Amino acid sequence: MIKPEVRFGQPTVAGTRVAIADILSLVEAGYHINDIPAQYPAVTLPAAKKALGYAAAILGKEEVLAISA
Repeated sequence: MIKPEVRFGQPTVAGTRVAIADILSLVEAGYHINDIPAQYPAVTLPAAKKALGYAAAILGKEEVLAISA
C-alpha cells in the first residue's frame, strides 16, 4: 500500500507502517520468512509473503536502459 503520508510514500504492508524494504532487509540479513512476524508483530506470515511477492513483481518489471556516451 502506498500513501504519501505514511513512510514518505514508500510501499508498506497494508494496515501497518512497516515498509516492504524493511521486510526485504530482514531477508537479506538472513531471517527466514517465518521469523518476520516475530520482528514485526503487526505483519502476519501471509502479509510477509505478499510483501515479498510485491517486491518480486516490481523487480521483475525493471528495465535497464543503455546510455550511450
